Amino acid sequence: MVSMTTIYCAKWVLPISSLPIANGAIAVEGEKVIAVGSRAALAGKFPEGKVRDFAESVIIPGLINAHSHLELTAMRGFLENEETDFFAWLKKLTIARLERMTPDDLHVSAAWGACEAVRAGVTCVADASDSASQSMNALREVGLRAIVFQESFGPDPRLAKENFEKLTTKVLRLRELETSLVKCGVSPHAPYTVCAPQLELISRFAIENRLPLMMHAAETAMEVSLLREGLGPFADGLRRRGIEWHAPGVSTIEYLNDHGVLQARPLLAHCINIDKADIETMRQTETRVAHCPKSNAKLGHGRAPFRELLDNGIAVGLGSDSVASNNNCDLLEEARFAILIARSKCSMEGDDRGARRLDIDEVLHTLTLGSARALGLEGQIGELKEGLQADFTVVSLDRPHQIPSYEPCSTLIFASSARDVTLTVVAGREVYCEGRVTTVDEELLRARMSEIGKKLAG
Repeated sequence: MVSMTTIYCAKWVLPISSLPIANGAIAVEGEKVIAVGSRAALAGKFPEGKVRDFAESVIIPGLINAHSHLELTAMRGFLENEETDFFAWLKKLTIARLERMTPDDLHVSAAWGACEAVRAGVTCVADASDSASQSMNALREVGLRAIVFQESFGPDPRLAKENFEKLTTKVLRLRELETSLVKCGVSPHAPYTVCAPQLELISRFAIENRLPLMMHAAETAMEVSLLREGLGPFADGLRRRGIEWHAPGVSTIEYLNDHGVLQARPLLAHCINIDKADIETMRQTETRVAHCPKSNAKLGHGRAPFRELLDNGIAVGLGSDSVASNNNCDLLEEARFAILIARSKCSMEGDDRGARRLDIDEVLHTLTLGSARALGLEGQIGELKEGLQADFTVVSLDRPHQIPSYEPCSTLIFASSARDVTLTVVAGREVYCEGRVTTVDEELLRARMSEIGKKLAG
């Protein structure tokens, strides 16, 4: 069967890896982009092609969410009262997920999160999930590209082997759910929830089986206290559970390097509490970072050294984290927040005073090709280029809050949001178009989300 060529046209096309194209177009056949150029050139090259004209809009590579927890979508706003106490925040979240949400609730929650994602122009997510099978099935249904990281917990070294065996059993099942779009990985949750022997077992397993590995790291001051001094709420929690803990007296990055995690070239979420030596270790080990500025700020955890990571050649992507700690997965808003926070540091006292300002192109690159690099998917997605997967997004530029638009990148980052997305395409398939997700029954999901919300609130 011969695939039809479709030519998507707009006032601007931003390929990312090459210069913006005014009155541009991309030609798509099947799952792939077969040409990028001016509208006139592609119309001449493919005279029989079906033309989709988006006029006053910009076509960009699909946005890539480098860190999400879609199964927690039902907890949007659920944990606001616990935000000043991260230990209490984690406890309430864990109890609600394990004791009050059924497997179907978790599936619906993930599916609703995936719908929100495609409505926001997101075509790919790196999703951390304790219920990875539900998340993978939800992502398959909605039509997103994804790596779903099965989380593993276990702070007690006495149970490391048992917990590791549970993880490997789950991964075997997840492998059966994989498709060309949706893959699985592993995620030892965090240094304070997974003991050193278990970290070593999971890291070796990931390396031997060529599985992507993701982990939360250097996220809070409590984590620093645990590792440096053996003090704080996390240390107290381990002692209450009868788990012996001896502080190694090192940074999170040193700790993960000592226990084999960095040898797996992991994707580390947050990385707030890191210094120059840590960044150099990350550079040498090709560690990648998911930068989550809004979640970091909302929970009061601090600011990651975004500019410094980029300046040292670290592959950095932007992530929303869960909507329990962000409240939406609007990556255009995330990018705006990232650049504003980074620029605000340049005018502060101390080492950051007078530092290099990030520019718009760098942030747009992080949102697309940078995130693809962070996920190990460069050469497949993240840019508009002949031969790559047809993952792209169309964003309107003619809304009142965007006019006048002198430069498309500036309008995208500083004046646009998820609400301006008009089309989302994954592997050549239009999954969001004309105000609706085309692949699932959103009204049915909406009704189920309302039921789940009432159950959690009760």
